[in-house]
Amino acid sequence: MGGKQDQNEAYGKPAKYDSSFRGPIKNRSCTDIICCVLFFLFILGYIAVGLVAWVYGDPQQVLYPRNSTGAYCGIGENKDKPYLLYFNIFSCVLTTNIIGITQNGPECPTPQVCVSSCPEVPWTVETAQLSQTVGQVFYTANRNFCLPGVPGDMQVLQSLRQELCPSFLLPSTPALGRCFPWSNSTVPELPGISNTSIAQGISGLLDSLNARDISVRIFEDFAQSWYWILIALGVALVLSLLFILLLRLVAGPLVFVLIIGVLGVLAYGIYHSWEEYRVLRDQGASISQLGFTTNLSAYSSVQETWLAALIVLAVLEGILLLTLIFLRQRIRIAIALLEEASRAVGQMMSTMFYPLFTFVLLLVCVAYWAMTALYLATSGQPQYVFWAPNVSLSGCEKVLMNTSCNPMDQPVNSSCPGLMCVFQGYLSTGLVQRSLFNLQIYGVLGLFWTINWVLALGQCVLAGAFASFYWAFHKPRDIPTFPLSSAFIRTLRYHTGSLAFGALILTLVQIARVILEYIDHKLRGTQNPMARCIMCCFKCCLWCLEKFIKFLNRNAYIMIAVYGKNFCVSAKNAFMLLMRNIVRVVVLDKVTDLLLFFGKLLVVGGVGVLSFFFFTGRIQGLGKDIESPQLNYYWLPIMTSILGAYVIASGFFSVFGMCVDTLFLCFLEDLERNDGSVDRPYYMSKALLKILGKKNEMPPGDKRKK
Repeated sequence: MGGKQDQNEAYGKPAKYDSSFRGPIKNRSCTDIICCVLFFLFILGYIAVGLVAWVYGDPQQVLYPRNSTGAYCGIGENKDKPYLLYFNIFSCVLTTNIIGITQNGPECPTPQVCVSSCPEVPWTVETAQLSQTVGQVFYTANRNFCLPGVPGDMQVLQSLRQELCPSFLLPSTPALGRCFPWSNSTVPELPGISNTSIAQGISGLLDSLNARDISVRIFEDFAQSWYWILIALGVALVLSLLFILLLRLVAGPLVFVLIIGVLGVLAYGIYHSWEEYRVLRDQGASISQLGFTTNLSAYSSVQETWLAALIVLAVLEGILLLTLIFLRQRIRIAIALLEEASRAVGQMMSTMFYPLFTFVLLLVCVAYWAMTALYLATSGQPQYVFWAPNVSLSGCEKVLMNTSCNPMDQPVNSSCPGLMCVFQGYLSTGLVQRSLFNLQIYGVLGLFWTINWVLALGQCVLAGAFASFYWAFHKPRDIPTFPLSSAFIRTLRYHTGSLAFGALILTLVQIARVILEYIDHKLRGTQNPMARCIMCCFKCCLWCLEKFIKFLNRNAYIMIAVYGKNFCVSAKNAFMLLMRNIVRVVVLDKVTDLLLFFGKLLVVGGVGVLSFFFFTGRIQGLGKDIESPQLNYYWLPIMTSILGAYVIASGFFSVFGMCVDTLFLCFLEDLERNDGSVDRPYYMSKALLKILGKKNEMPPGDKRKK
């Protein structure tokens, strides 16, 4: 007896009766002020980082290609010339790193010019054309591919020596704003470069970069099917809402059917494993004959595999049956709480659309971080240097190559053939550039912290609204008029610091996981089996720690919403309360997970099947006005509808899950605070009172004593 009492006291003492308690505390004070100040200072610093990035950044270098002088193609004076043409692209150091090519372009020691369109037919300067003028060979033939300002009366031979005009053109396709030759185009004879390597390089480059045609087709498909996608998302919204609202009527039968279904699946697995084991046993197929192999499918042909599966499934079946027998009372309580949660959502329909507000805030956080990171990555002043195609020619020895120059003052009539002032890159010696890595780390920390804070705000606000439902003695008469808005204002006014505290703890763990994943990615090729095992253990431990902190934070926010205490006290009280009722916690959690999984499967699967049959034209007789559109990729609107349905279902069911968790904690507090007497009546529903075998002594209709 004493041991049991000591065990209960190890998880704290039960909550005591408080005659003044009427649900979420209204007279409360600010909590975790230090963390609130720290969070606001961090946000101010985050804004300052964004301003610095805005001032020094130049995202145009990612959005638009640059010519040899550093001018952008597609904007400004080159507005009508959106593509970049390389005179000799085969002198480039090609790479399949899309981000690097997009930002810096291929490293090409060749002139680059902005053009209105890429060449469509192959062409090479003929010997007879060398004595003609640039105007005759290029301009009159509509080959506007020379550098700007080349006079039409210049001799072609001279323009080629100075690399003012290209010596050949290849049929090209625009990709990422640059003209890349077709993989099947005929390549001219180039010194030191084989046609085979050129063809392979072009093919590999186009395979990784040439997404323009695909993107156009995708855009066309979205333009043709966007309204049908919206209809599919509307169907997902209606299905999610109906599923939650109907749970008050079908929660019990639905949970019973799902449990029977799980038992049936396990029973069939046992039967199938036994049949396979019996056949293989009679054939004498044993693992000793197979030995060790990396072909995992080979193990399905030995009897030991099916014997192990048979034992595991039988154990799971037995555990589930014993759970149903000995924990049937707690399962009934879990079902009653699910029905009560459905009733609470029905009384406060505005809570179902609160995830839209959370989604907008998350979108703002991600968009701000993305723009800040982009501007930071493109910060720096452009640098221009002298460059010549062949520095060994006579007259070039006097020119200091790679020294700074002014691109607006190009060298004319220089003794060095082909001398140009070209763009080299962006300076990395400024204060911002030296601190670029630190600023990016600050931005990543800001992304995680703000996202976790927004999610914490949503959880605390919803918890406050649903707690006001539970602690209303006469429902719905005693429910506040605007429970959601009241909880939102109360949370922002008093508990911003507590939410920031919990979000910061979770952020640090997530940052540690990101760092560990980065290290694992960098060292993946050099690790030995022991190092991989240790890394896997660390990753598993951090994953478990993140899951536990999310669980603890979620329940701490519920206690904050109800009692208005700081984060640490709320987390401790929530954890102790759950540990005093650990069996009920496990049963409710698993029953809720099973039900919500089925709900998501119903919504997403229903929308996916409906979208598949509609967009593939398999639904006949709908009429001309609602027939499926003609698409390039019919899977695109189907996958978009499925993804959107999953997001919508997750948003609705997250509200329902928060409602269940809040009502559950309030239910546990109700059991500890009250005893059903006239002075201390229970606040729980009549269904829960009936399951527990309890009742309120207060006659129906009487008001609670003040």
